[in-house]
Amino acid sequence: MYKTLLYFVVFALALFGAHYYVAETYFPGKFYYEVWHIYAFLFSGTFIVLLLLKLVHKSLPDKTGFAFMGLCLLKVMASVVFFIPLIQADVAAPEPDVISFFIPYFLFLTFEAVSAVRFINAS
Repeated sequence: MYKTLLYFVVFALALFGAHYYVAETYFPGKFYYEVWHIYAFLFSGTFIVLLLLKLVHKSLPDKTGFAFMGLCLLKVMASVVFFIPLIQADVAAPEPDVISFFIPYFLFLTFEAVSAVRFINAS
């Protein structure tokens, strides 16, 4: 589990660095959400999902896949709540913010899925 968390931290920091560089170099001040807000949300959500997946896998290894799907559903609902201020702000062009959020979201989701498959295959 520690190895997975170490890979996750390195993955998140590398992704954050690349995203921050691109956003600040090519699109300074154009987004509603700052890059670090997005990554704080995604990092904490993915970290919680990974920990809960490992706990479920330890106690009920045959239910790890179902736990992954349920946790992903909860994370999607949390993402909708995360976007409520953007929706209420009546931003003229919200598409860049949505793209800036969902590209890393799907990359973090891919990391979660790969981790879940590794947990399942380990048993």
